[in-house]
Amino acid sequence: MKNRITAISIIAALALASCSSTPAQSTAPTEAATEAATEEITEAAAEEQTEEPTEPVTEAATEAATEHETAPQNEVGYEGMEAVEASSLNEGDYHISVDSSSSMFKIADCILHVADDAMTADIIIDSKSYDLLFMGTEDEADKAARADCIAYTVNDSGQSVFTVPVEALDAEVQCAALSAKKQEWYGRTLVFRADSLPDEAFYECRYTTASELGLEDGEYTCDVSLEGGSGRASVQSPCKVIVKDGYADAEIVWSSDKYDLMIIEGGNYLPEIIDGHSVFTIDIIGFDYKMPVGARTTAMSEPHTIDYKLYFDSETLQKCE
Repeated sequence: MKNRITAISIIAALALASCSSTPAQSTAPTEAATEAATEEITEAAAEEQTEEPTEPVTEAATEAATEHETAPQNEVGYEGMEAVEASSLNEGDYHISVDSSSSMFKIADCILHVADDAMTADIIIDSKSYDLLFMGTEDEADKAARADCIAYTVNDSGQSVFTVPVEALDAEVQCAALSAKKQEWYGRTLVFRADSLPDEAFYECRYTTASELGLEDGEYTCDVSLEGGSGRASVQSPCKVIVKDGYADAEIVWSSDKYDLMIIEGGNYLPEIIDGHSVFTIDIIGFDYKMPVGARTTAMSEPHTIDYKLYFDSETLQKCE
């Protein structure tokens, strides 16, 4: 308010000065002065209107207010995915990645349990934003008995743990979450990602090795495709493949020189920069499957690792003369 009074006083003073000025002087305040005073009034008024509320807005309240109306929807799964059932997996407990269609349904971790040809998953959430889950649509959840809904337990870290049945991996699953704040059901689509499981989780090997293909030592070319990221990056195809003693390496040429590290099964690979491209020589875990790799880019404000999949098509292998 003090700023507003000061600004009004400035305008009044400038107006009086213009009335008493001689003909040789300007008869109006300068445009710059008027703009400055007006801007000061506007800013002062804005400050009054944006004072902090008497009660702080909590994260939970913000989440409840925007949970369904404005939350961005994420894509889940990937093109061409095929359902993976429990019979394809070895019994055990595995950390697994889960895609969620809602940015508000943030899954901190998930543990997949495989036993007796069935699967369950512990969905772990940091917040207490949801009271119940229901495996189905929000309309179905709204009509369901509470006994058919899934309540959470609390783990040693104080996180909410919902244990849910899983019919298949790499398949879209409908799930509804009951907001603790608004007591309304919100639908989500989940995909439990089979490609995030370790190789030992699978009953049968998911890929073909150079040894199984009977490849002789030497250099080959092979078609390679890239999935993941924003879709703007690419790798050169066909690529060079070097086979020695039943193992295969690939020379991966990226579309830019901004990749300074690749990560495959915990191993780090460094590039050469050749003609404006990052060039890596990496181990091929196997052919004919989507091989998970990480690639760190320096094109952003700070280095960032992006998850990709490389697919080496064994049918395109050709030995170099």
